[in-house]
Amino acid sequence: MTSVQERLTDGLYGLGWSTVKNLPEPVATRLGRGIADLAWKRRGKGVQRLERNYARVVPGASPERLAELSKAGMRSYLRYWMESFRLPAWSAERVRNGFDPKDLHFLTDGLASGRGVVLALPHLANWDLAGAWVTTKLETPFTTVAERLKPETLYDRFVAYREGLGMEVLPHSGGSAFGTLARRLRDGGLVCLVADRDLSASGVEVDFFGETARMPAGPALLAQQTGALLVPVTLWYDDSPIMQGRLHPPIEVPGSGTRAEKTSVMTQALADAFATGIAEHPEDWHMLQHLWLADLDPAKAPRQPEEGES
Repeated sequence: MTSVQERLTDGLYGLGWSTVKNLPEPVATRLGRGIADLAWKRRGKGVQRLERNYARVVPGASPERLAELSKAGMRSYLRYWMESFRLPAWSAERVRNGFDPKDLHFLTDGLASGRGVVLALPHLANWDLAGAWVTTKLETPFTTVAERLKPETLYDRFVAYREGLGMEVLPHSGGSAFGTLARRLRDGGLVCLVADRDLSASGVEVDFFGETARMPAGPALLAQQTGALLVPVTLWYDDSPIMQGRLHPPIEVPGSGTRAEKTSVMTQALADAFATGIAEHPEDWHMLQHLWLADLDPAKAPRQPEEGES
């Protein structure tokens, strides 16, 4: 990305946070849907990748079904952005009433035990709203990490935005984040991580919808090292203004095996929980990037049968 493109990107995000948050909600909703439909009709690389990802989630889906899913997916994605731009202007009551998680006891009981909790989420619905709900409704601060974006001013905008919602934000790169997260957990605190896409190229290979993908090892390693509970979370939208969510049972640390073997088992269990939520609400999975190794490295694509082979 050139410096001109970086400044333009930063300016557009700045415009969103300064302008969209002041629009009447029906206007913001229509604006988001209009942008989503325009982007979907243009069929850029992001929409095409989204459809390829949905093809794994909904095997056997026709091209027409994938097109329907990608259109709904783009609308869900822009709902996320419209909500995120407006979240700083939401009242505390609106935040408290904006999310309805099921099986919350997995989190509250874990925190009450003093063990610390790692909540791990995929890119479903609006994870920022879920975080704001935790800091507002539960009055529980937590720590998370953020990818270092370019330009640096854009990264600073995201950090300021999330800190304004009550989160402690650490940079993904730099090497010190893991130690800080571990300290927070040993103190009985809460860590929240979006964990369905590995950004380090050193993640754990998992079976995800029948193909190999790579997911970050951090959530499993933190649970092993600190004794914290590792709790998967999935989110989705319905036809109401209230986002829905579910906390899944904690993933146990295996009783035997090397650290790498335990991490592999736990990360696979995390991927399985993510897959459950994504399969139920594929249109709310905002994965517009390559994820499976077959897409990242064509040499790792599954072998296709030759003509005449079964």
